[in-house]
Amino acid sequence: MRHKFSFIYLVIIFLLILPHSNYGRPITEEAPLLMVSDGIHDHIHSEPCLIYMNNLGSSDTCTETYGFLPCTNNALGNVFLMLVYGYLMFLAAKSLSAGSEILLQILGPGIIGGLFLPLLSSLPDATIILASGLSGNKETAQSQVSVGMGLLAGSNVMLLTILWGSCLIVGRCDLENSVAIDDKDTKGFNLSESGVSTDIWTSYAAMLMIVSCIPLVIVQLPQFFHGAPPSRAALLFSLIVSICLLIVYTIYQVFQPRIQRRRLAYAKYKNIMSGFLEQLKTRTRGRFLKDNGEPHIEVIQKLFDSLKNSEGYITATDLRALIIGMPFEEEDMDIDEAAASIMLDFDKSHDSRIDMEEFVRGITRWLHKATRSTSQNNDHSPTTPKILNDFHQRMKAEQDLWSDHSDEAVESVKNPRWNTFKAVVMLLLGTVVAGVFADPLVDAVDNFSASTSIPSFFVSFVMLPFASSSEIVSALIFSSRKKIRTASLTYSEIYGSVTMSNILSLSVFLGLVYIQNLTWSFSAEVLVILIVCITMGLVASFHTTLPLWLCFPAFALYPLSLLLVYILNYVVGIA
Repeated sequence: MRHKFSFIYLVIIFLLILPHSNYGRPITEEAPLLMVSDGIHDHIHSEPCLIYMNNLGSSDTCTETYGFLPCTNNALGNVFLMLVYGYLMFLAAKSLSAGSEILLQILGPGIIGGLFLPLLSSLPDATIILASGLSGNKETAQSQVSVGMGLLAGSNVMLLTILWGSCLIVGRCDLENSVAIDDKDTKGFNLSESGVSTDIWTSYAAMLMIVSCIPLVIVQLPQFFHGAPPSRAALLFSLIVSICLLIVYTIYQVFQPRIQRRRLAYAKYKNIMSGFLEQLKTRTRGRFLKDNGEPHIEVIQKLFDSLKNSEGYITATDLRALIIGMPFEEEDMDIDEAAASIMLDFDKSHDSRIDMEEFVRGITRWLHKATRSTSQNNDHSPTTPKILNDFHQRMKAEQDLWSDHSDEAVESVKNPRWNTFKAVVMLLLGTVVAGVFADPLVDAVDNFSASTSIPSFFVSFVMLPFASSSEIVSALIFSSRKKIRTASLTYSEIYGSVTMSNILSLSVFLGLVYIQNLTWSFSAEVLVILIVCITMGLVASFHTTLPLWLCFPAFALYPLSLLLVYILNYVVGIA
């Protein structure tokens, strides 16, 4: 850690002491010969003699950011500056991410985890986009705003293609019955029999990402219907929708843990139901269901007679004795919790005991639910054992989908006061560094584009996402643990990052274009974002298992995106 900060310190000092030009004193006839001279006579120049360090590749001048940070029109010089400023932005993003994780461990989810931390994680992208549209006059802003669009498109495409496919490769496990088996990787790179599985929350994250594309669709409609750029009214409407989605998404993030707990409780309840029916099946003399699929009341009554106590009722104690050895015993299910759930559902008289009428009514209701669940598989004449077995398997799978896979044992944070202070310092440091070096990074990209004649959009599309995204390496390391839980968290994080980019970063960009009254010429870029987001979002929205072969189309989308932008802008001529 000490070496890292020493390196940062040296880089910042180097940038501060490196001037745009070096001044020297000319030799004159009046000057003493012993004076140190730069060897340039005053009469040769009509202006003060300067030795320019940045005019090695171009005779044009460049403008120093903040009046003292170095600049150059030389291509290699700008590559160096982009690497330096990009690395500083990467450290800023990493500092924001680390500080956010510490605060999340201390304070937990809710307002902090759902509102502030997602906003902070998108801060580096937002600052670069903001700097691209606020630089200099309107003409300069119009030129540099392409850098912001390149970052917006490049970040989304990179996360959903390169990182998405890479996580699939490093996190692959063997697929058995269309489900990945944790820590089992014996099939290597088998394209169809290896892959990853995720939970239902990952599918929801993918769906939310698709919904976050609505502002992009709105701003693209004029080009689609009329072949013209969007009007200011269309830009304003898209900006308002984007801000509204940002507010709704942050509220959802705040309350999502509570929603998840309620969904998980309901899934556990249905698993209890299926396990209870499975256990009762082994104690039943006869069939629960008649040939017409209706419950067999007499069989259920005889089952009650075999389970009731000496008083003629079934109590919570009787239920706990019955639950021991049930199919969900090996799962993380509390016996008292299961008994309480059954008692709550059966005991309609609220006298803490179940009589025969309540038992028959409850079992009949559960059998109807199991039959409906089985009939969804187009099996209209199943036997009772098959109905109960299929229902139990479906409920177990559903509980796995709804389970909170982020509940891995986390050690309590030691010395929370010091760690809170440390997290706040890291957040402040990351914010300051991102705010200070976003503008010079944009200038370096714009100068590199001018010196090489490469459009600034393509430069920022390729380079800047790697500078502002600190989760790339951590996502790969996390997914390499080869578990459903880690795969779910990794892909949820990817889709969540793209969602925040589509609403927060896009809100900043649309606000810049509208307030600065800039010309909109990004229809091709927006179209690429929509294609990639919708395609990769649909993949995870309707599938919780991702086979390995999906990494190839994901990787292919990255170069195809660049090619499509080039064709639409420079061949077709779409503005």
